[in-house]
Amino acid sequence: MKNQWTSYLFGTVRVMISGRGTERFLNDCIRKRIIVWNVKKKGEVVTFFIRIKDVHALREVARKNECKCRFGRRLGLPFLMKRSLRNSGFVIGIISFLFIIFALSNMVWGVKIEGAKPETEHQIKKELNRIGINVGKFQPFAPNPDKIQKEITDNIKDITWIGVELKGTIYHLKVVEKNQPETEKYISPRNIVAKKKAIISKMFVEQGEPVVFVNEYVNKGQLLVSGLIGKEDEKEEVAAKAEIYGETWYRSTVTVPLETSFNVFSGEAKNKHFIRFWSFDLPVWGFSKEMYSSYEVEDDDRKLKFLNYTLPISYHKEIYREKENVKRNYTVEQARKAGIEMGKKEIEKKLGEDGEVKGEKVLHETNEFGKVKLNILYRVTEDIVQTTPIVQGD
Repeated sequence: MKNQWTSYLFGTVRVMISGRGTERFLNDCIRKRIIVWNVKKKGEVVTFFIRIKDVHALREVARKNECKCRFGRRLGLPFLMKRSLRNSGFVIGIISFLFIIFALSNMVWGVKIEGAKPETEHQIKKELNRIGINVGKFQPFAPNPDKIQKEITDNIKDITWIGVELKGTIYHLKVVEKNQPETEKYISPRNIVAKKKAIISKMFVEQGEPVVFVNEYVNKGQLLVSGLIGKEDEKEEVAAKAEIYGETWYRSTVTVPLETSFNVFSGEAKNKHFIRFWSFDLPVWGFSKEMYSSYEVEDDDRKLKFLNYTLPISYHKEIYREKENVKRNYTVEQARKAGIEMGKKEIEKKLGEDGEVKGEKVLHETNEFGKVKLNILYRVTEDIVQTTPIVQGD
């Protein structure tokens, strides 16, 4: 018989018949659509197996034949469950033991921090406690490593980078701290020149001889601070050092459409929870079929473990975030202001932290095909220092 495992689920029984007409008995079973298998004959006794649900039909066949019919060994899930109920304490003990091992395998049992000083390590442990990473925490309900990494990096300023990895039941954190400024190395004698055309707006000379002053216009490459100091006949070469900011100009071209369509999150979200067996998802919460007309799906999958083994079972969560299509309409004046602000942000990215946009002037403006095009000149203040070595004979 094929697929005996399906019969095992519903139960099977071994039948023994003896006496006259055993072959006729088997033929009657087949006519009654009673499935028999593993038919064996030993002497005058014939044994075979049938399904539990066919027992009643088999009794009818036995009444019409002269054979003696006896039932022997019973196999299958129903009989196993019946025996288990008689030994319920033993079964409950095994299930409880497996459940405890499973639960302990999916808890957090330690946090190891590498590469951090004691003070920084203490700060990291406090931050981990705040976000819910502590001994005894059930892993599927703990934040994922990416979120832990972001929270710690954002809230502890002494850290440049941190890597978070969950190995078994232990979180491993590798920390790179910010380096303290190194002692200043020897710098060869040098001058400071202007790296572009500018009007000097701020100047602080720490070392060297200034040759220009605030509000003075300078050209690219012009000497600002000399590395030669002292009397005319006793010049000493030093490494010129200064902070010099100049007012410079940047030109930018920006195009702004009067009508723009884009998607944004509304803030509404629905969650669906599953237990995933291999690739099959068993829903456990969030059965609603009504979803938003436009949404984005975020998956969160947490593997379950048993001892050191990762099971093909996981807790899976799907987050459906609603998206809305927003249309933004500008007047010409609003588009003009938005374009000026867009150009300003682009210039600020080029300048970095030390530079600052002081003002702007629209040189040319057009409004064609539903777009406003601006040609803008920005007035900025930025660092114009550039160093050049002092060559013998200067």
